[in-house]
Amino acid sequence: MLKKFVFITGALDIPIGLATAAAALIEPRDAHFGALMTCGAFLVFAGAALVWSTADMKTRAPIVFWQAFVRLTAVGSILYMVPAGLAESWQYGVVAFDGLIAAVYILGTVRLPGASFFGLMMGKGAS
Repeated sequence: MLKKFVFITGALDIPIGLATAAAALIEPRDAHFGALMTCGAFLVFAGAALVWSTADMKTRAPIVFWQAFVRLTAVGSILYMVPAGLAESWQYGVVAFDGLIAAVYILGTVRLPGASFFGLMMGKGAS
């Protein structure tokens, strides 16, 4: 079940990343061009790494585990923007979805046989 979840969520990162990069390319004079291109490329490559990790979840569990913290960074960043009135309504969806995905990634990888929270933090796969 975790394998399918990681595969699907990783695969969905790829078109989101491509759309992010396309948004930057449509208006290349935008002040956020570099950030959008970087975020888009990151999403594509992170998605590809997640899809790749599903081929051997035990060995590549740290990739999934650490991707959860990337998603939690997005959640924390948006929540930080809320009191200042900088968050847009669509970003609340990011908080909900990425927060849930991060929880599944962390809990799922820690429950793999032979895995531990600190072992995954140190890049050690499940035995």
